[in-house]
Amino acid sequence: MFLKTRIGRTSLNSSQLLLGAIGLKRKASKQTCAIPTGVMGDSVFFMVVFAFICHSHSLEVQNSLYGSKWAQENVLNPDCVSRTRPQTVLNSQNITVDIRMPGVLPTESDTYLCISFPVPTSQDAYIVDFIPRASMDTVHHMLLFGCMNPVSTSGYWDCGSVQGTCKDEASIMYAWARNAPPTKLPKDVGFRVGKNSGMSHFVLQIHYGDIRAFRNHHRDCSGLSLRMTTKKQPFIAGIYLLMSVDTVILPGKKVTNADIACDYTSYPIYPFAFRTHTHRLGKVVSGYRIRNGKWSLIGRQSPQLPQAFYPANKEVNVQYGDTMAARCMFTGEGRTSKTYIGGTSNDEMCNFYIMYYMDSEHAIPFMNCMETGSKELFRHIPAEANVPIPVSPDHMNSMMHGGHSSADEGQLLNSNKEEQVVDQEYHLDQVSTWPESSLQLGQVSGLALDSDSNLVIFHRGDHQWRLDSFNTQARYQQRLLGPIQQSTILVVDPAKGRILKASGRNMFYLPHGITTDKDNNYWVTDVALHQVLKVSSDGRDRILVELGEAFTPGSDINHFCQPTDVAVDTETGNIFVSDGYCNARMLKFSADGKYLSQWGAGSSDRRRRTPFQIPHSLVFLPDRKEVCVADRENGRIQCFLAETGEFVKEIKKDEFGGKVFAIAFTPAEDDLIYAVNGESLYHSTPLKGFVISYSTKRILDTFSPNKKEFKMPHDIVVTPDGSVFVGDVGSKTVFKFTAEKLHRSVKKAGIEIQELLEMETFVQSKMKQDRNTLKTAAIQEKQTVAHSSEPLVKVEEMKSTPKSAEKKGVLPAVITALLLIPLLLVVVLGVFMCWRKNSKSVGSLNLGKFFASHKEYTRQGFDQLSTEGSDQERNAEDSSDSDNEEYSAPPPLQSS
Repeated sequence: MFLKTRIGRTSLNSSQLLLGAIGLKRKASKQTCAIPTGVMGDSVFFMVVFAFICHSHSLEVQNSLYGSKWAQENVLNPDCVSRTRPQTVLNSQNITVDIRMPGVLPTESDTYLCISFPVPTSQDAYIVDFIPRASMDTVHHMLLFGCMNPVSTSGYWDCGSVQGTCKDEASIMYAWARNAPPTKLPKDVGFRVGKNSGMSHFVLQIHYGDIRAFRNHHRDCSGLSLRMTTKKQPFIAGIYLLMSVDTVILPGKKVTNADIACDYTSYPIYPFAFRTHTHRLGKVVSGYRIRNGKWSLIGRQSPQLPQAFYPANKEVNVQYGDTMAARCMFTGEGRTSKTYIGGTSNDEMCNFYIMYYMDSEHAIPFMNCMETGSKELFRHIPAEANVPIPVSPDHMNSMMHGGHSSADEGQLLNSNKEEQVVDQEYHLDQVSTWPESSLQLGQVSGLALDSDSNLVIFHRGDHQWRLDSFNTQARYQQRLLGPIQQSTILVVDPAKGRILKASGRNMFYLPHGITTDKDNNYWVTDVALHQVLKVSSDGRDRILVELGEAFTPGSDINHFCQPTDVAVDTETGNIFVSDGYCNARMLKFSADGKYLSQWGAGSSDRRRRTPFQIPHSLVFLPDRKEVCVADRENGRIQCFLAETGEFVKEIKKDEFGGKVFAIAFTPAEDDLIYAVNGESLYHSTPLKGFVISYSTKRILDTFSPNKKEFKMPHDIVVTPDGSVFVGDVGSKTVFKFTAEKLHRSVKKAGIEIQELLEMETFVQSKMKQDRNTLKTAAIQEKQTVAHSSEPLVKVEEMKSTPKSAEKKGVLPAVITALLLIPLLLVVVLGVFMCWRKNSKSVGSLNLGKFFASHKEYTRQGFDQLSTEGSDQERNAEDSSDSDNEEYSAPPPLQSS
């Protein structure tokens, strides 16, 4: 078969760095004209050794638990030395393993090279993260196998020959191509390796498609990092591969289908991710489960997009008696000869990978299907399997590799859009002249846009949320004040700030969130009323739908407790309610107010790692059919499938400072999420707005007012022209920001390799604060609003951030330089003395021979000390956080 692999390990330890220095001292003592011995000789040796120790420490090179062997390329390529760390133990349970090629130089196109590495623990371990360290500029694709007996355990080998990858059965655990992003497994799921798994070694196979990438003779250190844990995982991951081996694509034929199907005869599996793979002729690849004649889609994607593991259809499981099926649709247009399935770039492949989990008691790490499906069976395949997924010509050109396309991977859940290259960066600046006249607002709690893109402001007039506004049962204590008499809903011209329409008098007590639907009605929440109301926008203030019981908090489906916001599905009209300050849940209702479902209440919810702490702001993503929530006190943004409530992704950044108050969304460019943070008692992070790429979760821009400062930015909205409005409760102000284009290049979203921040677990656990939701979770808003003149007590916390590569490299360089200056003086003095001594005798001191000509200390050994380019590159890699996608299919109950 063409799934062949190899892996090697490379490491450099401190003792190896010192061997050269020891050899140097021994040879120096044998010279006929040597540097004076005694104190001066010892000083030279001490300084050399000390310099080497300091320098090796600055490189942070770590020992392997099992030692290491170096291939010739490792010694000759110091660029690879600095980036090859076999493993790093994070704590007693977590291990990070780097598996890299040791500076290889392929000499032919379509070369398959493999390298092996032992599982670095004697007990069972579980892989939970795969982080690729490769670029499609040099690598066609990578595969990671597990087995007991690799072909070799020292150095790398050619695994495209008869040798292959393993002497025994090999199991595929991971596949990568086309600059696919990292893959993170669901909670409680891992690939089991080590003691009882039948896998004692990893084997990494890399296919180098076109060696024109190596025209400058650079050596390749591509590979991947594995994050592992020794903590037992209740569900074990595996790979099911459906692969065609006999398809022939006829030249000029518009459509050729490769169909694969097998009956499933094992214990239940639960697919959570899928990956497609063809070469350049593949148009779409689809995988299905067939049960009782019904075809259920597992996943479908264009293989011409980055070939990532995409989240699979969470509604589909596979059990005994089902049929697994896949179809690859090819075109022979443009070809003048037949194309066969094969291992070169000019051949084709048809692979559909399913990443699944199953109960640990019955776990099977790898299964495959290579049987050609019957024509009768595939007569009933859904029509979508022959509908190509559009890929723009620009995207195709950007993904071409050395004149051929390797076709590997798609993007992430429900995302049929390719990620765009952003060649202009936007920066938001405040429009200080907006509004042109005062709006005379109370506490601004909510913002929205109407169908004409006018700004809708929801404010509290002369009412305020004070510390005594609610009792300990969350019942409103100021009903005697009556409702707010001012117009609480203002429709404002976004260009100049003129009030176009005013409504909402004598209706609300403590307004909070506001959203408009496709009919321009207002969906609002009132934390005093504990209600969600649909209000007409015609100026007559008619209540069209009323959810919850006025002034009565509760946690059942007929009551809310201080609900915060509403999001509206623009297609179905369904609404989503974040509830709220007392309850930690999301509820879904039909457009007419019928209860449909809820999620998020309680820590037993497997769809998230921790329960909500004040779900505060909502936004609906129309193209993705997702609803995202600003989980305020947890300082994160979480997104869910609107249909099922299944978890999709989480965005959590240190820059948020532990709190996220509000979010907005725009499908411009690569889909942008706008957010504002809030002041925290536990962090000193400044208050600001953020522009975040939904796809990569990178912060693209931050913004804040030029004159005033944010006091408590409470809601945010974005207009179609890119203007951003922020409503501030504390300052009773709405700020306007507009974007200026800055002509700066930005790295392609999702393409830059994302690195692992090794202390992520520690930092996240440190940021989580236990607090009583009802009495103290909302205390910040109450204190700031009620006593804006009284400063909040802040606890400043020392925070460490990843240093830049330049900063990390300066100190070791300075130390080394200072140590070498005396050494140079001693050498110069020694040369001078030798010259004086030998001016009367035959011979002279040859420094070149001194460093390079002795058996015990060769030129190779000296090159190990070279660090040109190594520190900077390694630190640049390790300084960034791992913003991996997280698949989150809830694991099934364990079978008894």
